[in-house]
Amino acid sequence: MPMPTDHELFDLGDVVLQRGATLRGAQLAYKTYGTLNADKSNVIVHPTWYSAWHDANEWTIGKGKACDPDEYFVVVPNQLNNGLSSSPSNTPPPYDGPNFPPVTFYDQVEVQHRLLTQKWGIESIELVLGSSMGAAQTYQWAVSHPEMVKRAAPIVGASITSEHNQVFLKSLRATLTADPVFNAGRYSPGALPTVGLRAFARIYAGWGLSQAFYWQREYRNIGFSSLEDFLVGFWEGFWLDDRDPNNLLGMLWTWEHGDVGQTPGFDGDTEAALRSIRCPLLAMPGKTDLYFPPEDEEWASQFIPNGEVRVIPSIYGHFAGLGNNPADNDFIDQALKELLDRPA
Repeated sequence: MPMPTDHELFDLGDVVLQRGATLRGAQLAYKTYGTLNADKSNVIVHPTWYSAWHDANEWTIGKGKACDPDEYFVVVPNQLNNGLSSSPSNTPPPYDGPNFPPVTFYDQVEVQHRLLTQKWGIESIELVLGSSMGAAQTYQWAVSHPEMVKRAAPIVGASITSEHNQVFLKSLRATLTADPVFNAGRYSPGALPTVGLRAFARIYAGWGLSQAFYWQREYRNIGFSSLEDFLVGFWEGFWLDDRDPNNLLGMLWTWEHGDVGQTPGFDGDTEAALRSIRCPLLAMPGKTDLYFPPEDEEWASQFIPNGEVRVIPSIYGHFAGLGNNPADNDFIDQALKELLDRPA
């Protein structure tokens, strides 16, 4: 799928990032669905996941769904590093390509906060939701701006990136950067490190979906005739589709260093950060997710005053929360409707 062009850009000016660098002339790409009402009380924020653009979140948005644009003003901000917002692939020197500075989840949410408050004067958010890296941004919103967020729903994600998850991320980085064509991130736009990207895809295939998914050969139900057809057609095809390697590595760094305890004022105390969350927070991990197993969310939930965990009963692993399986989508949508009906 080619990179979408139906987004708008918000000029951020100079952005001082949490690690100290200044992005000059930064931009945040976003798309909105629905209309902001007169008192600005119908806002939903839905950040993007790893490598995704805003259109990857559209499975949650539609008439009759929890995120109904006839009722809500849904804002989908594209995270920094994803190729639409300021990223290695579109930033001029000196922060171009592999020189792009590290971005934290705190940084992601702060620029999104500026979009909402400076462009529309929004002071209240009915719901923040997101999958995977979008879930980490959801947690960050609830910690960074508890005065704004009325409800939060992190889906197949976590408030802190576990060491087991980091093993996966480090293997992706090692594989991609080992391709000689990568050349320390100074590859030619017309000659991407495709050998590294194909190997990157093969690693993803083993982590993204569960053992049961493969045992039951579920890939045959989504249009693939064999295991190899699935590995090439789905996985390799996905990562060879307009996704810039330096952008991928930038988002990988953000994911790897995820921890709401690194929010200013908490001095690395993740439990204290979770205790600061005021709103009802419904976490939806996937039963068979190898990145963020239910145990991770059950651990976090014990510290959140209004925390709840509802496990998605799926063999789709991490992809249970990314819109790939209709039954999982229905489960999530029903849970979101119930959360929105709950008094904030």
